[in-house]
Parts: sequence; C-alpha cells; structure tokens
Amino acid sequence: MRPSKEEYYLNIASQVAERATCLRRKFGAIIVKDDQIISTGYVGAPRGTINCCDLGQCPREAANIPPGERYELCRSVHAEANAIIHASRFDMLGATLYLACIDAKTGEFTPHTRPCKMCTRMIINAGIERVIVREKPGEYTEYLVADWIWENNNNLGESSGY
Repeated sequence: MRPSKEEYYLNIASQVAERATCLRRKFGAIIVKDDQIISTGYVGAPRGTINCCDLGQCPREAANIPPGERYELCRSVHAEANAIIHASRFDMLGATLYLACIDAKTGEFTPHTRPCKMCTRMIINAGIERVIVREKPGEYTEYLVADWIWENNNNLGESSGY
C-alpha cells in the first residue's frame, strides 16, 4: 500500500533523526513546500564543536535535568532550528515542517512531542504554516502555526511559553 504524503515525509524525517547526536532524544525535521523538500535538520552540536555522542555524556542528563527544561545547558542545536537555518524564508512561507523524535535509548518514537518554546518562535518567524509530528508509525499530530499565534496573543497575561 502506498503511504500517504504525511507518512512519506515523516518517514524521511525519521531517517534524518538517525543522524542526530543527542544521547537523550534523536530529532529529525524536514521542511516541505509544494511537495518539494526545502531543508532538513537533525539535533546536534554546532559545526566544529564536539557532539554529546562523541563525548559520551549529556550535560543535562549528568545534572538530572528533566526533558523540556534548561535548554541553555544543552550542547545541541535543535532539528527544527537546523532545518530553518538552512532554508530561505521565502521558501518556508506557507511550508510544512515534519518532525520525528526517537528515544535514543529505546529506539522507539516519542509520542506527544512538540517543538520547544524557542523552536516554536523560530517556526512562527520563518512563516511555516503547519507542523506535523510523528506519534508512531501510522499516527501523527498536526499543529497549525496560526493556532499557536492565536494562543499567544490571547494569553498575554499568562505564561504562554512563546
């Protein structure tokens, strides 16, 4: 059976995630517009710096920092950010970002994954229209970036996270 376009692009994002160098979670992202892959990115240390997988240690894990907290201590650039860095804004306007996350220890997909606060801001600024995240093979969640903007604008008195 032929996979849907969502599954096709999520499969590619999953393959991109295999290049990730994080010892906790392997993320892969691809940006697609008009059925053309614009850019790819995976989580890893900035060019020319040592990856956690080469060090054999994650500074956040060594400090027992839970997932989703204290990203400033992380050595890596996130997959979404890497994909955005490598694309022109013109090409990203109205595009879709596909995201896959694999637990580095178990090799299983990590359900209920969302871009972090900083990546969400970059996605908004890049002009990306949708984000589709793999839950597990055959299942995904679609987020409309316009909803994130609406939520942010309507939760100004609360900690919206953007």
